[in-house]
Amino acid sequence: MRKFVHKRSSIIFLLVGLLVACSDQSDEIQPNTNTGGPPAVNDWLIPPAEVLDGGPGKDGIPSIDNPQFSDVSDITFLQDNDLVIGVKIGNDIRVYPHPVLDWHEIVNDKVADIPLAITYCPLTGTAIGWRREVAGAETNFGVSGLLYNANLMPYDRVTDSRWSQMLLKSVNGSQAGVEVETYPLLETTWSTWKRLYPQSQVLNLNTGFSRNYGSYPYGDYRTNDELLIFPVSNDDDRLPRKDRGLGVLVNDKAKFYPIDSFAQGPIEVIQETIQGVELVIIGSQTQNFIVAFERRLPDGTLLNLEGLDNAASDAVVKDQEGNEWNLFGEAVQGPRIGAKLFAPTSFIGYWFAWGTFYRQSDIYGQ
Repeated sequence: MRKFVHKRSSIIFLLVGLLVACSDQSDEIQPNTNTGGPPAVNDWLIPPAEVLDGGPGKDGIPSIDNPQFSDVSDITFLQDNDLVIGVKIGNDIRVYPHPVLDWHEIVNDKVADIPLAITYCPLTGTAIGWRREVAGAETNFGVSGLLYNANLMPYDRVTDSRWSQMLLKSVNGSQAGVEVETYPLLETTWSTWKRLYPQSQVLNLNTGFSRNYGSYPYGDYRTNDELLIFPVSNDDDRLPRKDRGLGVLVNDKAKFYPIDSFAQGPIEVIQETIQGVELVIIGSQTQNFIVAFERRLPDGTLLNLEGLDNAASDAVVKDQEGNEWNLFGEAVQGPRIGAKLFAPTSFIGYWFAWGTFYRQSDIYGQ
């Protein structure tokens, strides 16, 4: 088993970045004064001793509550290999770049009139979209400044409850035990995204804050497998810590699909069953994406899918009926055009995070 290792230079870089993030806010936006660590209530659903103060304090890393967007053709601050987070609901297609999310972690948005929070934790590499309604009211989420197993803990601005991003539920406060309603996201490179969705809207740099969006604020954290800034309760060494992949949750079972287990070049399709549910996992190491859907349609039809490498649209797979499907599970060509595949709960993250939150996770290929 690996030992927990700190790298002094990386930690100094991290702390400097966070201090800049805290101090360089716009004058009209003030951080919440409740920065003293875990709130004094006794309804934690997780071990309180494992809830750690991340440093900047509540709202010290400011969420984006009034997101501004630009056309793909107007974006100049992204490199082709930068990662982005995309969402598509109906004809509303939006993308949120990692270089912005690294500094803000939460974007409170409305997509196709659905109030949606894009939550992103740079320390666990996890992006999850959830409906931002709490106790029957639309709300915004903020960065609480607390971490559980190195993972983001948002708070809602209606009840001030704390939520665990990777557990997908509130773990403290009046909403403790309430689960979030998630929406599928697509994480890929800017190069892949703009080829598939050139008409989408891109979160731009008009955030209301002054940040060095061209600089990653956590040093060599993304590539240094020895470095964990905060401890985790279960350091599973079956894969390198920073291996990135898609975790899929079906009932009480979790399975992790490393992105480097997919083919270089062609789109690879994996069809398998988890807990009696027939799934298709669609991935490409070269194009840098992995998504998961159920293969059985409401009418009982079980689809057999294969990759499309030269589709004229955003389609990536086709089935035995001649339908072509995109990375959001939508039929864009064929007799079932307009149909949509059901997406199980899944999201991309670093292996160490999946290994600690979902112990005994199966790993594809092992």
